[in-house]
Amino acid sequence: MRKFIVAFAAITSLTAFAQFPDKNINYIIPFTAGGESDVAARQQGIIARKLTGKDFIVQNKAGAGGALVWNTINREPADGYTVAGVNLPHLVLQPMEGNVQFKTDDIASVYWFHFTPDAIVVPGDSKYKTLADLIADAKANPGKLNVGGSALNSANHAAAVRFESLAGVKFTYVPFKGTADMATAILGKHVDAAMSYTTFAIAQKEKVRVLAVATEKRHPLFPNAPTFKEAGFNWVDGAYRGVAVPKATPDAIKKQISDLFAKINADPDMKKQMADGGFEWIDVPLDRVAAFMDERKRAYTEAAKLLGLAK
Repeated sequence: MRKFIVAFAAITSLTAFAQFPDKNINYIIPFTAGGESDVAARQQGIIARKLTGKDFIVQNKAGAGGALVWNTINREPADGYTVAGVNLPHLVLQPMEGNVQFKTDDIASVYWFHFTPDAIVVPGDSKYKTLADLIADAKANPGKLNVGGSALNSANHAAAVRFESLAGVKFTYVPFKGTADMATAILGKHVDAAMSYTTFAIAQKEKVRVLAVATEKRHPLFPNAPTFKEAGFNWVDGAYRGVAVPKATPDAIKKQISDLFAKINADPDMKKQMADGGFEWIDVPLDRVAAFMDERKRAYTEAAKLLGLAK
């Protein structure tokens, strides 16, 4: 009888794994609706429904540049049915600032699926026709030009101070809760420019002008916008996005989540949606997450110095 019970339990466990997920997954996004993280999650939900028949229930909980969610993720159920969006460099820079309740290693990311290249944009009818125009005005008026971005000590903030350092200028950085709020500000000309991503530029394509993008080659959707390299700056970078689970989640369940997102990410429809939206596809499953995070931590050391978060 004992052997039968053990065998039955093993079979039941394998069946449960094969059927994962067998109910909808709560997907917490730490930013406002309409931003890159939100758009990606909703696209992933469409593919998840196609592949599994189950939905992603997307919940937007914006606050503190994402930290509102990351501070509390480890209090969520560790059963594989609650996941949260995670972003870099946010997860590395915010703990350095010291105003959040989590440490980078507290966040159990299980899969990283894309990044969005940095891009600096201005309103479509801005007086700044080129990146050189913006730099010249910033040098003539130190600190007077307002540059918007999503949150403090975020990818946008790090990119803004990096640009200041490379170009030898000084802006006033204006943080917003998310990309959607920043869109309102840039279109309403409440800021002079925005440090954002190619995704933002695509979403607002008829309303903004792209001055430069942080890619190796010109973006196919913005053939007239030079790369930062063409403008003389050694800069190819952006914001990375992935998914995390509560740290107490068993390793087998972490792998289930990682495998699910890998399947979603590899789906041809998902790849097309990402390319059309300006996302750059990557594939970092659970067994490569630790090495990826170590590499990213090293890369953000210089950004942390520019932000005054590290010596």
